[in-house]
Amino acid sequence: MKVLLLKDVKGIGRAHEQVETKDGFALNFLIPQKLAISATPSEVGKAEFRLKQVVEQQEVDMKLLEQNLISLAEAHIVINKKVNEKGHLYDAVSVPEIIQATKEQTHIDLPEDSIKLEKPIKEIGTFKIPISLKETFGAFSITIEAE
Repeated sequence: MKVLLLKDVKGIGRAHEQVETKDGFALNFLIPQKLAISATPSEVGKAEFRLKQVVEQQEVDMKLLEQNLISLAEAHIVINKKVNEKGHLYDAVSVPEIIQATKEQTHIDLPEDSIKLEKPIKEIGTFKIPISLKETFGAFSITIEAE
């Protein structure tokens, strides 16, 4: 059965793609879970239009991200956290907290999957935060200070 995926489905395909699946899988799982719809000619046309819009939006987002990377490279983000007497944080700084601090201090809204932090930060100091989204790469620095 041919269906149009509404969302990315692991092992099947990406959103807005037309794929061929077994009838039972489409009728019993994909369609009831609102992951796909039947691939009628009118729905195929709508999906192509939505896909075109998504691609255009991604291009705009990439250009905006490249501009933001330049601004972020010059900016310096400061996060205040509680620390113990050895300088270790009680609560680690993770990606969502870095995104929130970046948004508050620079008004730049980064997608969560663009920050490539290997592990949460657990000490005070200055750290380089790598950013990558598709073929765009960059970094900015944050300072973790004691409260």
